[in-house]
Amino acid sequence: MHESCGVVGIYAPHEDVARLTFFALFALQHRGQESAGIATTDGKKLQIYADMGLVSQVFDEAALSQLTGDMAIGHSRYSTKGSSQISNAQPILAGKGSKAIAIAHNGNIVNAEHLHEELSEQGYTFHSSTDTEVILNLIISSPEKDLVDKIRYAMHRLQGSYSLTILTNHQLFGVRDPLGVRPLCLGAINGGWVLASESCALDHIGATFIREIEPGEIVSISKSGVESYREEVGKKALCIFEYIYFARPDSVINGRLLYQARQAMGAGLADEHPVAADLVMGVPDSATVAAVGYALRSGIPLAEGLIKNRYVGRTFIEPDQRLRDLGVKLKFNPLPQVLEGKRVVLVDDSIVRATTTPQVVKLLRKAGAKEVHMRVCAPPICYPCFFGVDMATRWELIASRKTIPEIRDIIGADSLGYLSVAGLIKAVALPKDIFCLACFTGDYPIPVQIEMDKLALESGSRLSV
Repeated sequence: MHESCGVVGIYAPHEDVARLTFFALFALQHRGQESAGIATTDGKKLQIYADMGLVSQVFDEAALSQLTGDMAIGHSRYSTKGSSQISNAQPILAGKGSKAIAIAHNGNIVNAEHLHEELSEQGYTFHSSTDTEVILNLIISSPEKDLVDKIRYAMHRLQGSYSLTILTNHQLFGVRDPLGVRPLCLGAINGGWVLASESCALDHIGATFIREIEPGEIVSISKSGVESYREEVGKKALCIFEYIYFARPDSVINGRLLYQARQAMGAGLADEHPVAADLVMGVPDSATVAAVGYALRSGIPLAEGLIKNRYVGRTFIEPDQRLRDLGVKLKFNPLPQVLEGKRVVLVDDSIVRATTTPQVVKLLRKAGAKEVHMRVCAPPICYPCFFGVDMATRWELIASRKTIPEIRDIIGADSLGYLSVAGLIKAVALPKDIFCLACFTGDYPIPVQIEMDKLALESGSRLSV
C-alpha cells in the first residue's frame, strides 16, 4: 500500500519560509517519496522549485536561497492520479504576475476525467496528467470574482478527496473537502501561521497546534490574519488508514494521538486472537507500536526479530537481477539468535495483495522460527480505494477472492487473525460515522466507478501539453 501526499502552507513574515517549508515537508516525507516542491512569494511574484526524489534530494542551500518571500506552500508526492514524472511534480503554477496562483494537493478527484474533458473543450491547457491541475483550472474557470468564491465554486464541482494549500501573491489558503477524507491542520509560529497534513510537521518547526481544518472549510491567511469560510456539510469520511498506517505515530488527528490508537489496535488483536507464543514482534516500522500493544495485553515478551533497512526504496539506483531476486531480504534482515526455536506472533498493519507477507514469513522460518502466527491491525481489505490511496484493483486484493484460511495458507502462517471493524473503531476511540471504511465494507461515501485508472488523464488525445 502506498501513501498519500503531504502538503504544507506557511505565512511567517519574520522567518525564512522556504527553509521552514523544507523541514515541514521533511517531517511529512513518509506520505510520499516520488517528488517534492516548494512555491514562495515575495508579494510580487511566485517562484517554484520542484523535482523528482526525496525532499533532501530535491533541495539544497542553492535551491532554497532562490525561494524568497514570507509565504510558501510545499508538497511531497506519491502519485494517485498521474504517473511519477517531473511534469506531475507539485506545487503546480498557473497564470502570471498578479494573477499567478499555485496549488498543492493531497487526495484524489473521482470525477477528474470528466472535468478534464470539459475544461479542455473550454480551451484550458494542461501541462500535467494530475487531477491537481484539474482543480487549479476549475478554480480559474469560475465566473466568480473573489478567490474564496472561486474556490467554493470548484468545491461544488469536485467529487472525491482533497486537502489543498493554495498560494497567490498576497494570500495563503487551506482547503479541505466536505467529506474530510484527508487531514489538514492549522498551527501558529512567531506571529505567523502554518498549514500541514499532520501535526508532526508543526512540531518539527516549532509551531503550536491550533486546530484541525474542518471538512468543507476554506481558511484564508494573510497579513490581516486568519479568516474561515464554512458551509454546512453532511456525511464525514475520514480515511481510517490515517490511523492504521499513513500518519506518523506522533501525529494527533481528531484529538487522538496515533501512537495510542495503534497500541490499542495491538491490544485488540490480543483480545480477539490470543495464541500461545514465546515472543511478539512487529513488521518494522509501521506495525511496531501495535506489536507493543499486543505484547502488553497478552503478557508475551516483545522482541525485534527483523531489522529494517530504512533506505531501501529511497534511492534511484536499481538493484541488478541477482539482488532483485533476493526480494524482501533487501528490506529486512532476520535475527536467527532471537528467532531460533521460538513461537512468534508477527503483527502487521495490513495485508493487501499478499505478495510481501509470504516472503516475510518465510524469512522468519528460515531464521529458525518454530511457529509464525500472523496478526493484522486492518480488517480484510476487500475493496479498492478511490480517495487518495494507490492500493490495488479489486481483483488484486487477496481478501476479495480468498477466505481467511486460504490466505493463511498462501502466506504460510500457522494462524491468521485480523482485527475486526468493531475492534478497530474501539481502538481509535472515535465515532464510527466520521470514518470511511469502504475498503473493508464496500460502502463508499460517494458513488465511484469501481475500476478507475490512475493514468486516465494520460490518454494521449485528451492531454494538451
